[in-house]
Amino acid sequence: MSVPLAELHVHLEATATPGLVRRLAARNGLTIPPGTIDGDRYVWHDFLDFLRTFDRAVTVIRTAEDYRDITYEYLAACAAEGAIYVEVTVSPDHADQAGLGYADMLAGVAQGIDDARAATGIESRVIVTAVRNFGTERAEWVARTAGAQPHPYVTGFGLAGDEAGFPPGPFARAFEIAEDAGLGLTCHAGEWAGPESVRGALALPGPLTRLGHGVRAIEDPELVRELADRGTVLEVCPTSNVVLGAYADYAAHPFPVLRDAGVRVTLGSDDPPYWEATVGGEYAVARREWGLDDDALRGVTRTAIEAAFVPRGLRSSLLARL
Repeated sequence: MSVPLAELHVHLEATATPGLVRRLAARNGLTIPPGTIDGDRYVWHDFLDFLRTFDRAVTVIRTAEDYRDITYEYLAACAAEGAIYVEVTVSPDHADQAGLGYADMLAGVAQGIDDARAATGIESRVIVTAVRNFGTERAEWVARTAGAQPHPYVTGFGLAGDEAGFPPGPFARAFEIAEDAGLGLTCHAGEWAGPESVRGALALPGPLTRLGHGVRAIEDPELVRELADRGTVLEVCPTSNVVLGAYADYAAHPFPVLRDAGVRVTLGSDDPPYWEATVGGEYAVARREWGLDDDALRGVTRTAIEAAFVPRGLRSSLLARL
């Protein structure tokens, strides 16, 4: 694709392909838990089952070298499609469960970013995410850890996991801690819960400048107007939404309606190998299904870079590449 691409919503651990997971398991002398992979595909049946499959797959990620390889391989693949910037979301909770400390995890990710930049020119930064179904205390631990161990590549904090079962309000303290640490703020909302989830996220301390997904705001026209007026950026993941069943097909997906209503939207692949997605594929969907031409797609990339959690100088250099 001739249009430069940028991605703000992708879970790093979930970018590991089944083949890479097998290599990591072999390197670490581990057995992949049963029911995780069948051939070259991950096995899952619905959103909550996908979360369980993901939790099983990441148990083979044990070392800084593992994180380096996952980061490098994903960024290199994005660069091959024309991406100039990718913001990866990492889960300190999953690393901690595997016995890998926060600093070692970050060292691996940072090495992968550096190696990918040297090889391809792509830039990347990191969002640390809390998993809402692990509870508020763990979310606050993630935020405190990121604040206590600052890293130049860690520029954002987010909240992911079971959105419908765990509304955002109780996690306010974690967002306060992250805000005090100077991190950009985003939150999964409006994917598996409706407009009330989006409103709950907008009420968090910050204020939040971005929302992960956010597409079910479409069910509340007043909320759509509020998002447009606030300039809140939605990290939209169309293929994820369609494959997981949030929407029946691309024709039913609200991306073009939200965009036409003045809501700022970007494109992300979310957990790409779980549904054979790529960031380039998401841009292709927008072109094929909703008629976005090169100028419109370049505008999506511009929105992503303007909303990225990056220093001013890097933002300027990325914008110049458009």
